[in-house]
Amino acid sequence: MKRSLITLAMTLAVAAPALADQALATAKNCMACHAVEKKLVGPSYKDVANKYAGQGDAVNKLAAKIVKGGSGVWGPIPMPANNQVSEAEAQKLATWILGLK
Repeated sequence: MKRSLITLAMTLAVAAPALADQALATAKNCMACHAVEKKLVGPSYKDVANKYAGQGDAVNKLAAKIVKGGSGVWGPIPMPANNQVSEAEAQKLATWILGLK
């Protein structure tokens, strides 16, 4: 019983931040065009994480794209600016996305 509780606590401790950031992505309407594992209107978050893997400035670069939008990187459909996301939230979202490899 004690081992089960410890395992459950460790699982929740690891999963909670990931779910919290997915909740932020949902709240900020990011999940309308993106999904974690499959392409929707925009690329999957795992594809984004793989594309930016190993780039030292990836968090800042991705956070700027979240706030300002962008075009041409993933095809002809532009990503609009997201005015409801603050710089701090964009940093948090970018860190979460890049951790999804």
